[in-house]
Amino acid sequence: MTPWRAQPGPQLTAIQHDTVEELLYGGAVFGGKSDFLLGDFAQDVPRPYGRHWHGILFRKNYPQLEDLIARSKEIYPAWFPGVTWSNQTKTWTWPNGATLKMRFMESDDDWMQYWGHAYTWIGWDEIALWSNPTPYQRMKARLRSASANIPNKRIRASANPGGPGHHWVREHWKIGEYPLGSHKFKAEDGSGMSRIFIKARLNDNKIGIANDPGYEQRLEGAGSATFVKAIKDGDWSVIEGAFFSEFSETRHVVRPIELPGQWTRFRAMDWGSSKPFSIGWYAVSDGSLKQFPTGALIKYREWYGMKEGQPNVGLKLTAEQIRTGVKNIPGQKDIPGILEREKGDRITYSVIDPSAFQEDGGPSIASRMAPVIWRPADNKRIPGWDQVRGRLVGENDRPMLYFFSTCTHTIRTLPMLQHDPGKAEDVDTDSEDHAGDETRYACMSRPWVSKAPSAAHQPKDSWSKVFDAPESKNWRTA
Repeated sequence: MTPWRAQPGPQLTAIQHDTVEELLYGGAVFGGKSDFLLGDFAQDVPRPYGRHWHGILFRKNYPQLEDLIARSKEIYPAWFPGVTWSNQTKTWTWPNGATLKMRFMESDDDWMQYWGHAYTWIGWDEIALWSNPTPYQRMKARLRSASANIPNKRIRASANPGGPGHHWVREHWKIGEYPLGSHKFKAEDGSGMSRIFIKARLNDNKIGIANDPGYEQRLEGAGSATFVKAIKDGDWSVIEGAFFSEFSETRHVVRPIELPGQWTRFRAMDWGSSKPFSIGWYAVSDGSLKQFPTGALIKYREWYGMKEGQPNVGLKLTAEQIRTGVKNIPGQKDIPGILEREKGDRITYSVIDPSAFQEDGGPSIASRMAPVIWRPADNKRIPGWDQVRGRLVGENDRPMLYFFSTCTHTIRTLPMLQHDPGKAEDVDTDSEDHAGDETRYACMSRPWVSKAPSAAHQPKDSWSKVFDAPESKNWRTA
């Protein structure tokens, strides 16, 4: 059997970037992603590192890991005579002492099993299957070598577009800014680690296409044009399998404007601590602004409790802190609470996830936010998602749900939601679904249109940009 070699093109280019600390390879299916990971680790085995060269390679679950192990058994023995595989420990061991562990990490907390470990190479196959970046981020602390100077310690990952982790992977490697890849940059998280995305297309796998010339043609019938484009071209700007394919920035995102003060206003919340909470403020159109149909909901403000730069990681604020805010913490920005954010707003009612009313040996989360008064949201999932979808579709080709462009996390996460693999009518709960849940509660709250008061008694809208994120570049003039 001929020893494995990287194919000329993106695969070889990725292999040669061995001094870049964080590299994502892939995009398209059949692009040689798993082979790249196996080859990238093994290329350093012959170096003098010997027993100091230790790697670990993750898949999301065990069935997926079995496929990866099977491929490694095809590659390594022909490449390295004397390498041995232990089925008990799921570890490859080379004669010089180098080792590669093959593991799966199904839970977000499984990284704790490796606390105290040290690896000079860490790999993640199909990284977008992890909805939460926490496992990847925590394992970065295991990239170390105290026993020898290893100058090219590194992390490698592969991915296709889509999946529960589509967004955080896209953001982590700046694929939106550099969709063609090959742009090396320094991480902005304080680590100073270098990152690069190397894009692979289906046709870059010359060997695979030669061995299976009908594969590309078969993909044409595998699904929608969007799906085929994503998996063939590695296009991260399309989201195949999106739960809300009806969502459109052009139709549903509007520039912030002053809304009439007489409109019914309410707030909705999805509680979260270790995961983000999401609070949305809504107004119900009475038709006095012609761009919004009567009865349409306008989400004019959001507060998304996420750690900066860490999607799907919560702020861990208490109920009291969410109510009043957090101030005067050395080295941190003040965080205004609900009362300060909506000062002057005339809130008619509020709904929150019913779990916030549970009393486990003390006052409930909802009661601890008084004088902010909540009522339990109608959290029926499938009818709720149908309500959101119906409002996105709208009536007479006009949406019944709009978002100010300052609601950046709703705009970011709502179109990324995926179908539950086991229940097509529901959202995959592994997705970053907090803003989606909160929007669902709002749509299920039976909002009503206020009767317009006389002109002399119409209060002005108090919306302000002070506590909202900067506008997105994509908005439709309202």
